Amino acid sequence: MGECERMNVAKFGGSSLADAGQIKKVASIITADTDRKIIVVSAPGKRSDEDTKVTDLLIHLGETALAGKDTADALQNVVERFRSITEELGLSEDMLRIIEKDLQERVDYTKESPERFLDQMKAAGEDNNAKVIAGYLQSQGVLSEYINPAEAGLYVSDTPGNAQVLPESYDNLYKLRERKGILIFPGFFGYSKEGKLVTFSRGGSDITGSIVAAGIKADLYENFTDVDSVFAANPKVVKDPVAIKRMTYREMRELSYAGFAVFHDEALIPAFQKSIPVCVKNTNNPKTSGTMIISEREYALNPVIGIAADKGFSTLYVRKYLMNREVGFGRRLLSIIEDEGISYEHIPSGIDDTSVILDNSQLTPAAEEKIISRITEELEADDVYFEKGLAMIMLVGEGMHETVGIAARATKALMEKEINIEMINQGSSEVSLAFGIKEEQVDDAIRGLYEEFFSTKEVLQ
Repeated sequence: MGECERMNVAKFGGSSLADAGQIKKVASIITADTDRKIIVVSAPGKRSDEDTKVTDLLIHLGETALAGKDTADALQNVVERFRSITEELGLSEDMLRIIEKDLQERVDYTKESPERFLDQMKAAGEDNNAKVIAGYLQSQGVLSEYINPAEAGLYVSDTPGNAQVLPESYDNLYKLRERKGILIFPGFFGYSKEGKLVTFSRGGSDITGSIVAAGIKADLYENFTDVDSVFAANPKVVKDPVAIKRMTYREMRELSYAGFAVFHDEALIPAFQKSIPVCVKNTNNPKTSGTMIISEREYALNPVIGIAADKGFSTLYVRKYLMNREVGFGRRLLSIIEDEGISYEHIPSGIDDTSVILDNSQLTPAAEEKIISRITEELEADDVYFEKGLAMIMLVGEGMHETVGIAARATKALMEKEINIEMINQGSSEVSLAFGIKEEQVDDAIRGLYEEFFSTKEVLQ
């Protein structure tokens, strides 16, 4: 591959690779554009709502092995899923034997560290699917090869289930530009410097795609999924929401943090750092333009480009008379929360009170009790308590900071839906405006805000 050639990275998710029919569709997409040189793949996803993802079959297999139970049936379930794919693709029995041997070796892997054992077990879906897709392309006369992340030098921190890419990986990955043909790269995992397989957190294949795109300095990172584009609101809540044609990294990150399901909010960081444009496209409708995610917005037709919401938050409410005059109060308050290993989301505050918004998944009854006790005793607070059932709803748009009256319009829209606002917080970047409301009112809030900011069916650019 020459230095001057355009080179794109395309990532295909589990729904795009769920069966042989989908893989054939993906192969057509790959070969339709000669710029698509490196393909990052997920494990086969669900073929229907009632189906089971291959990754979930592998987790069941791994847990069965860890429990010391007979793994024959659980192993066969995975093999049969791959058999249905390889046979319909017309691949030889050799491919299935390679997969079966690989799965057995993983089951026989040392159980000394259950976390590490499950990591290498879960990664079998992506790894073997990459071999299948490379094999299928070869059978169609396409010059292609499977690339193992270890061979490519994708090195990560040795933190099972939460790998972080090591900086030297980018230089290693750049050398992939010298390879001929189409390279099929499994998503979701890398290797520690000691050669141990380690997986990324949720959204792992998206993270791999972003890292590889950054490493080879791609002209474009295409992320193929099962939707035509990113929408301005959840289509399950708002009927036929407008499509977002162009958005910035900051807008995407704010939306994904606040519950957008397209990307995990950390997935795009490597591409963002190298200013690589990202395009979200639909495997089942590849001719649509999709949503382009770029570094800087050239212009905005609408100050708000999207509305997102997420449930499962709590408010830690702290009141103390003359709190604002007490030097270091905020630092000591956050130190107490930090001591429990908990990160915070927002801290709106007044003169005599402050609220800390926390993710419920980090809280335990014991931690809550300890936090309340320490704040009461050490900070001599007048009142401390947790309030559950909070949802965060977020308006996002780079154009908001240049537009007068966004907050007024939003609060009016929520008032008209008879929704009480528990908390308001505007990000310092002014790209987002967050509201805390009761969880049960989320859908009404999304509809109300959508009606206010997207009442015309104008497609965003």
